[in-house]
Amino acid sequence: MSGFMVVGTDGSTPGLDAVTWAAREAELRRVALRVVHALARPVHLPLDTVLPRAVRDHFRQEADAVVEEAVLRARTTAPGIDVAGLVRPGEALTVLIQESRTAELVVVGHRGLNEFTGPLLGSTATGLAAHARCPVLVVRIPEAPVGPIVLGVDGSPAGSAALRFAFEEAAAQKTRVVALHAWTAWNSPMPPPTDAKEPYAYGPGLLAAEEERLLAETLAGTSDLYPDVKVERRTVQGPTRPALIEASRTARLTVVGSRGRGGFTGLLLGSVSQAVLHHAYSPVAVVRGRPPGPAGANRLE
Repeated sequence: MSGFMVVGTDGSTPGLDAVTWAAREAELRRVALRVVHALARPVHLPLDTVLPRAVRDHFRQEADAVVEEAVLRARTTAPGIDVAGLVRPGEALTVLIQESRTAELVVVGHRGLNEFTGPLLGSTATGLAAHARCPVLVVRIPEAPVGPIVLGVDGSPAGSAALRFAFEEAAAQKTRVVALHAWTAWNSPMPPPTDAKEPYAYGPGLLAAEEERLLAETLAGTSDLYPDVKVERRTVQGPTRPALIEASRTARLTVVGSRGRGGFTGLLLGSVSQAVLHHAYSPVAVVRGRPPGPAGANRLE
């Protein structure tokens, strides 16, 4: 057994749901699980406030209790995995970003104890999806979902990394992949000039054919690398965000890249990823891709 996963927990119900999911995931991946709780300064206290030792001991005891409960949940869910519980000083987002530097995957609940966001995503999960150095899985529902893994495909470098993640998950969970590519005339690549009067226009039906080709090329090689994973190719003409959110209704996991081919370079998290994180009906994995390389470097190898 090598490598490890991290799950962040704060004692909240969503935090414990994340621990349950992470334990199952660690069991599938055959890796160790690190349960991490961030021990931050109490809110609304000035930075120069010196807390009495008894108060500091009280907060530490509470933190230890949170970790002990989470570790017990993990060991009950997956008795065969190696579980370690850690209390780290600092804000939750900072601590989990640091943990992501060496982890295979970081799992968190969709919101925590101090985040009154209703069905929307909390600040820790949002910030982690944007800044983590490894894939981030946000658990949005308490029960273990069924159904396929839905993969958002757009041909970007981040999308290539998301593709590998989705197929590895599908192979481990013995389920199929729905590779969904949504397109409009506005998010499709500009075609090369072919006509003097309309130098950048597609002929009738050619745009749809080009998008089908992009999906096929992106998935090229997956049948050889993952022969046991069945794939449903789904091309949808329409905006990407509502298409992925709707597909997530029947998914056990929705996987997206951190930033798509139409995103601005300076953005760490694209608009599609943000929308899916906030509104999907299933857990969501956000996968960061490597920087773009030579032509074709973002294809599956």
